[in-house]
Amino acid sequence: MQVRDVMSPATLSETLTESLRTAAARMWAQQTGSLLVLDGGLLRGIVTERDIMKAVARGMDVESTPVSAVMTPEVMTVNLATPLFEAARLMAARWIRHLPVVDDLGDVVGILSQRDLVGVFAALAPDPDLVPLASDAMVRDKRLARLQPGDLE
Repeated sequence: MQVRDVMSPATLSETLTESLRTAAARMWAQQTGSLLVLDGGLLRGIVTERDIMKAVARGMDVESTPVSAVMTPEVMTVNLATPLFEAARLMAARWIRHLPVVDDLGDVVGILSQRDLVGVFAALAPDPDLVPLASDAMVRDKRLARLQPGDLE
């Protein structure tokens, strides 16, 4: 199994100057814990829900603070064809919760999250008495389905 088989679409910011409030709203709307920051089509960093919580805890103004002030600029990536076990080991070894996926040209095509991995490994359980999983539903679809209409406003 390869990364391409379980990755989710990435949530993107096309600018380094997007405010933390806008980034948080975008992440909430997409029900994701990270935002990939692009500039001129190039991956420049990643902002996570933890980065935003840390900024709030430190008293940063979420309206005026740009994502570039709190993002991780050196982002590790994997390729579409990376074996899933290899990506999982990389994430575990480096304490990475969201791993961008790039194609052969280096363009961002998705993201692999811990939730994606958990969904795959949970589906491997052979015991029919465990909590049932829809075999054809991705973890991401389940997250989006639990939202109520007013939650995105």
